[in-house]
Amino acid sequence: MLRIGRGAWGLVLLSAALQIVIFPLPGVYWLCWVAVAPLLVALLRARASETLQLDGHRQARLPATPWQGFLLGYVCGILWYLGTCYWLYDTMHRYGGVPAPVAVLILVLVAMYVGLYHGLFGFLVAVVAGRDGSQRRALVAVPFLWVVAEFALTRISAFPWELLGYAQTANPTLTRLATLTGVYGLSWEIMLVNSVFAAAFLVVRERRRWLLLAASAAAVILQAGQWITLPAAMADHAALLVQQNIPIQADWTRDYFENTLRDLTSRSVRSATDAGAPGKADLIVWPESPSPFYTSDPLFQNAVSAMARQAQTWVVTGSIGVEPAMHSGGRESKVFNSAALVSPQGEWVGRYDKVHLVPFGEYLPFPRLFSFAGGLTKEVGEFAWGTSRSPLDAGGRRLGVFICYESIFPDEVRQFAVQGAQALVNISNDGWYGDSGAWKQHLQQTEMRAIENDRWVLLATNTGLTAAIDPAGRVVAQVPRKERSVLVAPYALLSGTTFYTRHGDWFAYLCAIISAGALLARFGLPVAHRKPGKIAE
Repeated sequence: MLRIGRGAWGLVLLSAALQIVIFPLPGVYWLCWVAVAPLLVALLRARASETLQLDGHRQARLPATPWQGFLLGYVCGILWYLGTCYWLYDTMHRYGGVPAPVAVLILVLVAMYVGLYHGLFGFLVAVVAGRDGSQRRALVAVPFLWVVAEFALTRISAFPWELLGYAQTANPTLTRLATLTGVYGLSWEIMLVNSVFAAAFLVVRERRRWLLLAASAAAVILQAGQWITLPAAMADHAALLVQQNIPIQADWTRDYFENTLRDLTSRSVRSATDAGAPGKADLIVWPESPSPFYTSDPLFQNAVSAMARQAQTWVVTGSIGVEPAMHSGGRESKVFNSAALVSPQGEWVGRYDKVHLVPFGEYLPFPRLFSFAGGLTKEVGEFAWGTSRSPLDAGGRRLGVFICYESIFPDEVRQFAVQGAQALVNISNDGWYGDSGAWKQHLQQTEMRAIENDRWVLLATNTGLTAAIDPAGRVVAQVPRKERSVLVAPYALLSGTTFYTRHGDWFAYLCAIISAGALLARFGLPVAHRKPGKIAE
C-alpha cells in the first residue's frame, strides 16, 4: 500500500483547525477562503512513495488514491466535528445524566459518523484526479464535489451542523446568493476560492504569484460585502418574545410550577399593555423550554388562555402536546414537542408538532443498541413525530413555526414559506448548550433561513439569544442571554417567495449531476499527456 506523506497529515491538521475557528465562538470567518485549501493540497500531493517526473530534474507528488483520499478527509472531518461540536459532551453529561466516559464515547462516535462526509469528499476528489494525477481536473470539480458531500450530510445524516456557507452569514451582500441557491451556493463560492489557493501551491513557482494574487483579490472583494450597509428592513408589526430563562434541571414542585407560570404570564401581560411599548404587540411567543407545560394540563391551559384574553393578543407557546388515547386508535397517548396557538379569546385553535426530532435528545434510535444513552432521552422525553408543516393561522397572519434544531434543515424550513407562511417563528431551548459556542452557531444557521426565504424570523429561546431577525439575516433587536425578560420584536408579514423557496435544493442537485459527469469523464477520457512546467493535466 502506498504511504501517505507526513506533510499531508500536517496539512490535514491545519485545515481542520482553520475549519474550526471560522465558526463561533472563535468566529474568524474570513479564514473560510483558505480553510479547506490545505486539505486540497494534501489530497492532491499525498503519495509519498510514488512521484511523477515533470522534466529532467523536477518531481511532484501524485494525488491520493481513493481510499487514501477518504482517510485524509475522514480524519479532517472527525477533528472538525470534535472542535466545533465539543459542547455535545456537556449536554449529555451535565444535563442528560450520561456518565463522563460514556459521554466522551458518544461524542467520538458521532464525530466518526459525521466525519464520513468529509471522507466522502476526499474520496471523490481522489477518484476524479485519478492515478494519472490530473490535479487540474480535480480542482475544477472540487466546489461541486464539496456541495455533494454537504447535501448528502443534510439529507442522510441527522445533524448537518455548520455547513461551510454559514461562515459568511454576516455578509449581507454575498448572502443574497442564498435566495437563489440556498446555503449551498455560498459553500460552492467559498470552495472555488479555496481551489484557486490550492492550485497556487500545486503549480511551478513562476505561476504561483499570479494565482495567489487572483485568489486573494477574489477573497477580499467577496469579503468586502460585509461592510456594505443594506437599507433597513421595514417592520410594521411587533411581537413579544418571552425569554423564560428556566433552569434545565429545575425542581418542579407544584409551588415552583405555579410561581413560574404566574411570573411569566404577568410579565407577558404587562409588556403587552405597556404604554411605552413601540406599537401594540399582536403576538406573544413563549419558547421551547424544559418546563412541564402540557397542553392537556388545565392549570397551564387556563393560565395561558387568561393571559391571551387580558393582553388581547395571539399567543404561540412551546408546550408538550398530547394526543389522547381515544384519538390514537385505542393505543396509549402520543406525546409531541409542540407549539400551540391560542387566540385573543383564549381558545386553543392550532398546534404544530415537531416533525424532525433530535436523536438521543427527543428519541432514542435503535434502543437496544444505544440503551446506555437512555439517561439523556429520559431527561427530555420520548416524543412522537409530527406530520405537517402547515403554517398556523393567527387571525390572517400565517406563521411558519419550527422548533429548535429544525432550523438547520434548509429544505424543511422553506416548506413553511411555500405553504404561505408570512413570517417564521423559531422557538428553541438553547439552555442545553450552556455557555459554549453552540447557541451562536445555532443563531447563525437560523439567520440563514431568514435570508433564503426572505422572511422575518422571530427567534424565542429559553436562555438566549432571543432576537428579531430581518430578511437579510441581521439581528435588529435582542435581549441579553440568561435573563428572564421580554423583547419587543419588530417584524413584517411578507408574501413573495424567493427562487430558493420555490425551487428548493436545485443547485445542490445540479452540483450532483456535474459531479457525476466528472466521475464518468474520469473513466471515459484517455490519459492526457503531461507538459513540463504546468500543473499536472
